[in-house]
Amino acid sequence: MKMNLLGSSGLKVSEIGLGCMSLGTDERKAVALVHEALDRGVNFLDTADLYDDGRNEEIVGKAIQGRRDRVVLATKVGNRRFPGQDGWTWDPSKTYIQSAVKESLRRLGTDYIDLYQLHGGTVDDPIDETIEAFEELKCEGVIRAYGISSIRPNVIREYVARSSIASVMNQYSIVDRRAEEEVLPLLREHGINVIARGPVASGALAHNRTPAKGYLDYGLEELQSLREELKAFVMTERSLSQLAIRYSLSHPSVAVAIPGASSRDQLLQNIAATNAPELSEEDIQAIRRISKANRYEAHR
Repeated sequence: MKMNLLGSSGLKVSEIGLGCMSLGTDERKAVALVHEALDRGVNFLDTADLYDDGRNEEIVGKAIQGRRDRVVLATKVGNRRFPGQDGWTWDPSKTYIQSAVKESLRRLGTDYIDLYQLHGGTVDDPIDETIEAFEELKCEGVIRAYGISSIRPNVIREYVARSSIASVMNQYSIVDRRAEEEVLPLLREHGINVIARGPVASGALAHNRTPAKGYLDYGLEELQSLREELKAFVMTERSLSQLAIRYSLSHPSVAVAIPGASSRDQLLQNIAATNAPELSEEDIQAIRRISKANRYEAHR
């Protein structure tokens, strides 16, 4: 498995990680998937306190017992739940972040988090206070690095200018190229890496699935047509899913792609992308010609 440095953090991450949100709540099955991933060279695990009301962190914590030194562990904060209330509220305050991290540490069964990420954000947040919270946790050794998980260019620009974030988690795939114009060049200029989530676009680019609906600004027929055209880039050693993952990894700003997996077959197919042929520059440009150069509209 190829390893990449994550921004200025000093963390070395496998180019293919595991997005843990789709593991589910069957503990035995989920732990087995995490163990399989680690045994096959994956070291980057991404979870969040929001997933399954914290249950996902607990399961990931059980899975890494005795293996903590082999894992770059990432989780997220900012979505706050109140007992007895449905849903959650957004809270990027310093007080909440520094209390929430203690609960994540408890659920994960560890005394430090490698990458702590703000799980969203708006330009109306108390950004300096939020940054101060992460910086203090970093100085205390509670976290090794921090980043944001956002698809809002205006928010990303604020954190690039005002903080020492190591990474930005952002949707990035053949059918979601919104980051290519505004976000990826900015991050590359400042030595900040992207954690590419959704490289297979919720199954829209999975090799063994027939889409039942469109994706983002692709209608169903457009998506089906694109999948047909992408077959020209598929080969014996590279399935459609692996092509999609390799496209996300082809951008120099991307350090790690984190496809999710809810089954062993999905996991192995994703991990095998590390040995699939990389895309040539000609391939990349051809794929860009047949796909849409999406633009951010709502998420400003």
